[in-house]
Amino acid sequence: MPILLCVLFVTLIIIVILLSFKIRVLQKSAVEIKEAFSEKLETETNTLIDISSRDPYMRELAENINSQLRLLREERHRFQQGDANVKDAITNISHDIRTPLTAIRGYLDMLEQKEMSEDVRRCITIIEDRTEVLNELTQELFHYSFSTSGYIARNSEPVSLNRILEESISAYYAVLKGCNITPSVTMPEKAVIRGLDKNALYRIFGNIISNAVKYSDGDLLIALYESGEIEFANHAEGLDEIQAGRLLDRYYTVKTANKSTGLGLSIAKTLTEQMGGSIKVTYAEGMLHIQLLFPPVIGV
Repeated sequence: MPILLCVLFVTLIIIVILLSFKIRVLQKSAVEIKEAFSEKLETETNTLIDISSRDPYMRELAENINSQLRLLREERHRFQQGDANVKDAITNISHDIRTPLTAIRGYLDMLEQKEMSEDVRRCITIIEDRTEVLNELTQELFHYSFSTSGYIARNSEPVSLNRILEESISAYYAVLKGCNITPSVTMPEKAVIRGLDKNALYRIFGNIISNAVKYSDGDLLIALYESGEIEFANHAEGLDEIQAGRLLDRYYTVKTANKSTGLGLSIAKTLTEQMGGSIKVTYAEGMLHIQLLFPPVIGV
């Protein structure tokens, strides 16, 4: 009888050891599946889940998850392709609409110079107003497609910050003058050269100047320094520190911003950071300050 109990005890110990080993193997497989699944969801990869265990149930579980991963990748690819096509279509449509709109506005300006009856002039005024609304909608479409397209400023080349800034100010001179804003510009005589995407830089400066048109109380100070820092400053009594701090947020606008989509400075921030620069907005004593910095790069 004691021998039988000893055999039974030893058998139970062996069973417990085997079960413990089996549980450890299953736990290891579960951890492998969990970690691999998280990795596949977070990264763009074509690899599938593979586990070290030979357990048929755990391998079947891994294969079922892999089947779902394949379906998920197919759906993601279709979504990304469709999303890209929609964004391209929006961008193309907004560009295509701009051309006839420009022509319409040009002819309307010509008609303004002609003699016409009061009824005709009233109709022309209505047409001008509706045309301006359509133009703003087109701009909003373009800004939306640009801000969600994932555009990356890659075309780096040596550019003069002085020249790009001067040309950007000149391009907006008529708009600034129409808002009774005369910019005060300070630049060094020496060209400040940086390796940047020229088109992205035009858009950054243009968006910041457009921001000044929305918020300025009638002044605009622009300064370029040899360090690569560019500062835009203007009085903006309609803002406060909290509002100014959120101007870089996408879609954020305040009541004083006429016809603003809330995307201009957000796009400027994205492009600046893509090119290795930095941008910050501060507000003190009624003055809004937007500071850009493009540090020098070795070899440029």
